[in-house]
Order: sequence, then C-alpha cells, then structure tokens
Amino acid sequence: MRVPGGPALPLAALLGAAGTAHLLRPAPFDAIVPRSLPGAPRAWTLVSGVAELLLAAGLAVPRTRPAAARASAGLLLAVWPANGRMALDAWRGRGRGPAARARCALTLARLPLQVPLVRAAWRAASQEGTA
Repeated sequence: MRVPGGPALPLAALLGAAGTAHLLRPAPFDAIVPRSLPGAPRAWTLVSGVAELLLAAGLAVPRTRPAAARASAGLLLAVWPANGRMALDAWRGRGRGPAARARCALTLARLPLQVPLVRAAWRAASQEGTA
C-alpha cells in the first residue's frame, strides 16, 4: 500500500514544527549559529525558521514537492554542523542533572537521525505530481 504523499508529508510536518520552534523559542537556536556567519545570530535563527516553514509548505503541495524536497535535503545538510555544535555543547554540560543528561542524549541521537531525513527528502523529490 502506498502512503499518500510518501515521505514528503511527514518531512513537511517535521520542518513545520522545527520552523515554528525557531520562531517561537529562538534562544537555543541562536546559541548554535556558527560565529563565522556575518550578522546577528537571531537573524540567522529567524531566517532558518522561515525557510523551514516555506519548505514544509512546498513539500505539502505536489506541484512544488520536488524542488522543496531537494531544497530540504540541502537545508538538512547545511544545518548538520550547527546540530553537531548543539550536541557538543550539551555533552559538555551533561553532568548537571537529569534534564541536562536528557538534552545531551536527544541532541546526540539527532545527529545520525538526520541521515534518514536527508534520504527521505531525496525520495520525496522523485514524487512529482503525487498527492
């Protein structure tokens, strides 16, 4: 049985949630913006949140799905270093209670989970015109 939207719709939901989090609670994301990027970290956080929301919308529409899926794969690869930094920061602070240990575990687990997300984005790129 084929799932309507295939991997595109779950990926759209994930990117939509991530984009919303970037806009509603930007501080944790500000902290992982690479220092080498010009400008204020908050600007990069907000831009990435808007990009995630736009990609989520693009993935939800069959006509725009292939382009949005390829762009989503690129975005997921582009933010991988920031997610690595977040995991490293959590690792350094891991001894500060159960909440810090849980955050550390989640951020470390997220790194290898990005591989299937990138693969899902590439699969969604081949779903042109499927609802």
